Amino acid sequence: MNKIFIIGLPRTGTTSISVALLDYGFKVAHTAYTKRAFEVADVISDSPCFSDYQQLDKLFPGSKFVYLERDLAGWLPSIQMLLKKMQLNLDLKTGVFNPVMKRSFNAIFALSTAADPFNADYLQACYLAHKRDVMDYFSARDDLLMINLSHQGSLGALLSFIEQTPTLISTRSKNTDADFTQLNYPPLSFPHLNKGKHVADWREYKHPNKVNPNSAGKDRRQFFDY
Repeated sequence: MNKIFIIGLPRTGTTSISVALLDYGFKVAHTAYTKRAFEVADVISDSPCFSDYQQLDKLFPGSKFVYLERDLAGWLPSIQMLLKKMQLNLDLKTGVFNPVMKRSFNAIFALSTAADPFNADYLQACYLAHKRDVMDYFSARDDLLMINLSHQGSLGALLSFIEQTPTLISTRSKNTDADFTQLNYPPLSFPHLNKGKHVADWREYKHPNKVNPNSAGKDRRQFFDY
């Protein structure tokens, strides 16, 4: 089944694009750690997509990929904040986060081996290396879109790329009271979520099309064996 994979790094707008696509009727997993989550979701973002896009390309042929860019002046302090907050839980041996998440983050940022994983120059190099690898892999292909969510027209470009009519399909549950209905973001624009030090907007956002990243299926909670 064709999927839409959001392969931008953390703090490039993965939550914002995930929430926006929920409102267009897609089933969305912001992070996915089981086969079942990948099967159920139409759109998967964040880990492990930003590190595993080549394997996912082979597992789901015909899918589309969206790379999120962000100005480094804004991205660097944001990713420094996130990695410092998550560092202990991302440790490959002792961290309590999902093993797939730990592997995905460490594949890009080498947190356990870098001399100073929070150094701005080092993180900039990680960002640029990831972008270069994405561009090289998708060179001469038409199934990758590169957008910056802060740029005017980026949502329109996304909807055109995924062949989606630019009309909201609100499927929010009327029985939930914490569903960000008050966001009221303008048409053809992305909501601005996880501002500053906030990192939990996806968890707090209530929507019936959200896919549990740890969904169980016939393989229980097993991940892919690449």
